[in-house]
Amino acid sequence: MITVRFFAMLKGLAKVESREYKIDAPITVAELKSILKKDFPALGGILEGRSILISVNQEFADKNTVIKDGDEVGFLPPFSGG
Repeated sequence: MITVRFFAMLKGLAKVESREYKIDAPITVAELKSILKKDFPALGGILEGRSILISVNQEFADKNTVIKDGDEVGFLPPFSGG
């Protein structure tokens, strides 16, 4: 089981804060994005944007990062501060 967490505006678009997925074998972040685009159509174009930050177990990840059973994946919109 992996846990996917959505933050800020992504949480609002998905209408959930998190969702769990059972995976039988490790998958990449790109493969997970394909699953999420089907489950959350409102996130489709946003998930493909370069500005979305992705974390796996609270470390930055990219589309080739492998996700294993027990991992937590976070999707964060761009942010700024000062």
